[in-house]
Amino acid sequence: MITNARRVAATLVAAATLLLSGCFVSPGSFTSAIDLRKDGRFSYSYNGEIYLLGLSKLAELGSKAKDLEPFKAAPCYTDNAAADERECSKDELAKQKADWEEDRKSAEDKSKRDAEMMKVMLGGIDPSSPKAAEELADRLRRQAGWKSVVYKGDGLFVVDFAIAGRLDYDFQFPTMERFPMANAFVVLNKRADGAVRMDAPAFGQPGQGNPMANMGQLAAMGAALGSKDKDDGGLKLPELNGTLVLTTDGTILANNTDEGPIAGPTGQRLEWKVTPRTTAAPTALVRLGG
Repeated sequence: MITNARRVAATLVAAATLLLSGCFVSPGSFTSAIDLRKDGRFSYSYNGEIYLLGLSKLAELGSKAKDLEPFKAAPCYTDNAAADERECSKDELAKQKADWEEDRKSAEDKSKRDAEMMKVMLGGIDPSSPKAAEELADRLRRQAGWKSVVYKGDGLFVVDFAIAGRLDYDFQFPTMERFPMANAFVVLNKRADGAVRMDAPAFGQPGQGNPMANMGQLAAMGAALGSKDKDDGGLKLPELNGTLVLTTDGTILANNTDEGPIAGPTGQRLEWKVTPRTTAAPTALVRLGG
């Protein structure tokens, strides 16, 4: 017999596995822009929504282990071919209750361990704390580039990020102080020959490095442990909707836009419309210098 406690414990294991794999930071609605100059200067901006799915709802999953239904005896049956329902003996009831208590303790212990693991992945922030979201927002505001970070609730942050410098190194957005990992929205890799490869894995179809690939599983887990009220149970998933623009006075060697490069006042322009129907994550290869 699979008890409610055992079901909760199994769901917590799966939820924590997805969280700890790093699949919990996701874009929502946004505008994003990259500018690459031949002399090595670059700029990057992101204005819009960032969802941290593990901050609130997965923490709630942990608390569910403490709110299990009270013990309820399962039916007992005769050993004959008819398998008629019968009254359970005292020994049978005692065994059922002992199994239930063991499952409950196992679920609570697992919940505590998962909570500690989540805390480590959040850079020491306790996800069950009501101040966790604002603590994270404060930490981001201290980092270069984060001009504005506003928490809207339910794991949603509205941010204004902009940074500029020389591309003497690889660049990734977002990075979060003390986080062991974060899903890459945009990555710029500088090659030895002067070319720069741009990839935007979070802006693509699930299964192509996109963190949304596991969101259906997360939603199902939340719904399984939530209430029947659709507004109270489960995980609210972000809707991917945005625009990524790359401008450069370098040479565009490759890209996967629909329209290709378009001439503009500051060089060539590439634009990707990003929606849940986007078939491939944006990518481009640009040669700088010379």
